[in-house]
Amino acid sequence: MISVEEALKGILEAISPLGLEKVNILDALGRVIGEDIYAGRSVPPKDNSAMDGYALRAEDTRGASPGKPIFLDVVEDIPAGAVPMKRIEPGQAARIMTGAPIPEGADSVIRMEDTRKDEARVSLLVEVKKGKDIRHEGEDVRQGEKVISQGEIIRPAEVGMLASLGRSFILVHQRPLVAIVATGDELVDIDETPSQWKIVSSNSYSLAALVKQCGGIPLQIGIAKDRREDLLAKFRAAMRADLILSSGGVSVGDYDLVKEIMKEVGNRMQFWQVAMKPGRPLAFGSLGDVPTVGLPGNPVSAMVSFEQFIRPAILKMLGHENLFRRVVRASLDEDIKKKKGVRHFIRARIRWDGEGYAVVTTGEQGSGILKSMVRANGLIILPEEATEVRKGSMVSVQLLDNSLERMPAPGF
Repeated sequence: MISVEEALKGILEAISPLGLEKVNILDALGRVIGEDIYAGRSVPPKDNSAMDGYALRAEDTRGASPGKPIFLDVVEDIPAGAVPMKRIEPGQAARIMTGAPIPEGADSVIRMEDTRKDEARVSLLVEVKKGKDIRHEGEDVRQGEKVISQGEIIRPAEVGMLASLGRSFILVHQRPLVAIVATGDELVDIDETPSQWKIVSSNSYSLAALVKQCGGIPLQIGIAKDRREDLLAKFRAAMRADLILSSGGVSVGDYDLVKEIMKEVGNRMQFWQVAMKPGRPLAFGSLGDVPTVGLPGNPVSAMVSFEQFIRPAILKMLGHENLFRRVVRASLDEDIKKKKGVRHFIRARIRWDGEGYAVVTTGEQGSGILKSMVRANGLIILPEEATEVRKGSMVSVQLLDNSLERMPAPGF
């Protein structure tokens, strides 16, 4: 039996980022870019107005006030998207809309609310400084500037920047295809009517959902019965994927054949059993060149193991550098006892109590109790050497979702 760190190290060392593919910028959202992006032109491409108002020379506004307005001749009307046709001379102004290019001769914009229109003239009620309310050429991005670096995650801001630069397609890391094989004679699929002796294969769907949640593409191979021929067929069908996950069949029972089948299909078994609870029976190796993880069959064990080992592996395939869930410290609301020598991941609910984070377990912690996983937004991590943790102690909690982001921020 190996430690959680050793298991994670072994899996991640066998994983490499996938190659690149060209996708539309909207399809790139949340993915890791595989190229540097340089600006092919300046943004904005020309000086333009930041406000609706009048383009003019700042020196022509000197001394203007509501009690002593200054009058200028309006020589042109420039809507957004139009090209100025006239040069602004002393004593002149052009009515201009937001985003319209600044005409020659003008060096400032006075806002509409600081003026009064009088037929072919405009009266100025305030002074403006040179450059006022002008967005200058290259103010955002200069031509040739690197604006997005390889390895960054594409967010809505990056999508907007790419659009402004005229880049409709970019290179991003491919999404891994993750094959999922559930095993066991006791399982039926979700649309079948189970007898009182059968159970629905929830792992097929919770694992597929977890794969999708972290950016992979799930490939549900189906349920393999506890027969060598069926297991072999399912694993061979899974070998077209980038990563293979199985659930069940890696314990010590007479019918737990997955470890043997993995070897028979060409598996290089690296380890089996990890010093953690839930999730101890976990096998890792490869089928041919495809990394393969045999997860436990109990629903919570499979999900907790996924969080510790599979999520980081998929994120690495996607080109991410930050592979791990956020971990915070929280005050424990109850006493917890455990056996020494195994790391425990305990389903829990974490909250902000006005002074700090507090956490409480979500009920029965049996590895088949999925309800306590449904109620959890975190996992309390108790180290191997711990045997008892008292109420009020500070513990580490691995967050499972972003529900804390919707809580009031500390100090508010």
